[in-house]
Amino acid sequence: MVKPRLTEGALKKEAAKFAKAESKHAEPSLFGVTDGKAVGTYLEQKFRAHIAREFSFVEGNSAKGIDFPDIGIDIKVTSERQPQSSCPFKSARQKVFGLGYSLLVFVYEKTDDPKQRAATLDIRHTIFVEAGATGDFTMTKRLGEMVRDHANDEDIIAYLNDRNLPVDEIEARQIAQDVLQSPPHQGYLTISNALQWRLQYGHAISRAGEVDGVVRLT
Repeated sequence: MVKPRLTEGALKKEAAKFAKAESKHAEPSLFGVTDGKAVGTYLEQKFRAHIAREFSFVEGNSAKGIDFPDIGIDIKVTSERQPQSSCPFKSARQKVFGLGYSLLVFVYEKTDDPKQRAATLDIRHTIFVEAGATGDFTMTKRLGEMVRDHANDEDIIAYLNDRNLPVDEIEARQIAQDVLQSPPHQGYLTISNALQWRLQYGHAISRAGEVDGVVRLT
């Protein structure tokens, strides 16, 4: 039997179902595990296997950088205590104009049951951040204000330099011109400069379902 192709709508629907089921599941292999990366890998692989049973899709790999490249969506799993994760750095432009793909984010709270010797991952939030909303919250907000206040390209270059955006003079000028021509959408991630971007999801979690581009699934 031929499996249907995975779509964004189907992925969102399955993510909501998966989150509710997983929140009730006791997992012995995670009992006592404190490594957030190990927990994230477990949950991500389990969700991908769940999707693979029902749908066909292009497999993501390290070269493509995201989990579902054919529909432009990456999975992120993070603890509610510190909702953040890393992400490949491709260009400083990502902080201004977004990552270039959407994020499906599972935010969990882990509890261990000594009697069962098993752990439960209560998925407290399942949110979908559309590609256009994956820019940095503060930077996109300020750049939007600057454009509305009739800033010029020198003003914007100065702001980018003040924020230590990792760009040279030529790229900073190009970004400034692009911002003036087409102001960035409001982003809802906090993106820290590093060799890998460090994404923080506080704004996205608190605003999910209330703003354009950030959808609350559970």
